[in-house]
Amino acid sequence: MADKENFDVIIIGAGPAGMTTAIYAARSNLKVLLLDRGIYGGQMNNTAAIENYPGYVSILGPDLAEEMYQSVKKFGADYRYGTVKTVNDLGSFKEVVTDEGTYQAKAVVLATGAEHKKMNIPGEEEYGGRGVSYCAVCDGNFFKDRDIVVIGGGDSAVEEGIYLANLGRSVTIIHRRDQLRAQKILQDRAFANDKIHFVWNAEVKEVVGDGEAVTSVKYRDKVNDEIKEIAASGVFIYVGVLPMTDAFKELDILDSNGWIISDPEVMTTKVPGVFAIGDARKKELRQIANAVGEGAIAGKGVFDYLQNL
Repeated sequence: MADKENFDVIIIGAGPAGMTTAIYAARSNLKVLLLDRGIYGGQMNNTAAIENYPGYVSILGPDLAEEMYQSVKKFGADYRYGTVKTVNDLGSFKEVVTDEGTYQAKAVVLATGAEHKKMNIPGEEEYGGRGVSYCAVCDGNFFKDRDIVVIGGGDSAVEEGIYLANLGRSVTIIHRRDQLRAQKILQDRAFANDKIHFVWNAEVKEVVGDGEAVTSVKYRDKVNDEIKEIAASGVFIYVGVLPMTDAFKELDILDSNGWIISDPEVMTTKVPGVFAIGDARKKELRQIANAVGEGAIAGKGVFDYLQNL
């Protein structure tokens, strides 16, 4: 690969936002590079059934990712693997440094998304891949007819708990509050499922194992301050997300928590030629539908920016 290969626009992150920008930019006859450290699709690949994306009553996350990627290929965007180390603003062009080489472009779109937050409790790291998981679609099949614990109370926790109930003998959702934060339709489904149980007002303290695999979870009952333990073979953790934005610190476009600050109308950052879209942005709603919308806005915005240079 030639060092410092040049493009009109480099899109960092191949989730639904990044792929949509790639489609719009490539259809505008721009030379587009779509970069990702892994397979295209982002967190869609970790989602069982997507039921709130227009055009599909229900579709598997990996299937929707594949359909989007076929559009990226159709319009000629270049897709490559690479972990971005840093992005340098050099005025009229930007430099993207990866573990595979360095690229240059007149514009850059940041679409790196977010990753699941770790709890940093004893046993979580030790039993990662041996009972602890952050992806029900990826690992749920390992726990057929076994007892499963899901930690969290938002959409992801409840949705994946419902999915896991189709596989496991039982699913216990442990939540630190006394009510769920998930959408009501998901709550109703979970409450109606006889295999799903709930532990409220609980602070998970430890994932316990026998040295080989997970055997139980310890938690503190916040009501009476007692330490309790529940048997489980699988522990699925959904306690929030963190932005994947470390590579952009030098651009000075992040808030104190690492989220990218960008204009909600046009997706621009304070650095000319640098756009931000998708789950890495500071915003309220993180869904495929609005990620795609932001990608379309950025695709048009990049074209306009280049025309005005």
